Amino acid sequence: MKNLCRAQFKKGFTLVELLVVIAILAILAVAVVLVLNPAELLKQARDSTRISDMAALNSAVALYFADVAPSTQSAVVRCTVDTTFPGGGTACVLNVSTTVDGTGWVSIPFSSISSGSPLARLPLDPVNSGVLFYAAKVSSTVGAYELNANMESVKYSSTSASEVVSATKDGGNNAGWYEVGSSLAQTW
Repeated sequence: MKNLCRAQFKKGFTLVELLVVIAILAILAVAVVLVLNPAELLKQARDSTRISDMAALNSAVALYFADVAPSTQSAVVRCTVDTTFPGGGTACVLNVSTTVDGTGWVSIPFSSISSGSPLARLPLDPVNSGVLFYAAKVSSTVGAYELNANMESVKYSSTSASEVVSATKDGGNNAGWYEVGSSLAQTW
């Protein structure tokens, strides 16, 4: 008789036990989201793209100045939005063209390099939302240029971060921008 009564009860979880487990999982999920901060990770990914773009563009510009005769080198300021160049200087021209024939946002005609353009197209900022992220400026002095990228993540733009690239650690004179080129300390 005793065994017969036990057979009637089914084993399972009570509602309280299920609610406790769901609450614990919710707390863990919130903790993971707060620790990982997906928005900051996306900003860091875009900043990594910006650093890579500036490295490729820097190499292409250096190749242009090394290959093309100085008498034929000419360029003007171009940026992705109409604003003042980082650190002061001439206002930039609204131009988001990615052509490498000299009509793009970097007005250097890479197609005039003897081996052809090292870039298929000029890089554009990963966001390109009307905020100035990329800027280029070429001096009247042959071979003097500066390429800038505005970092958005805390990791790459904060002056307290160890990985900071936009402070004066990059050699430039503007702490708010990541600068590469041959003439970084010059006030344009």
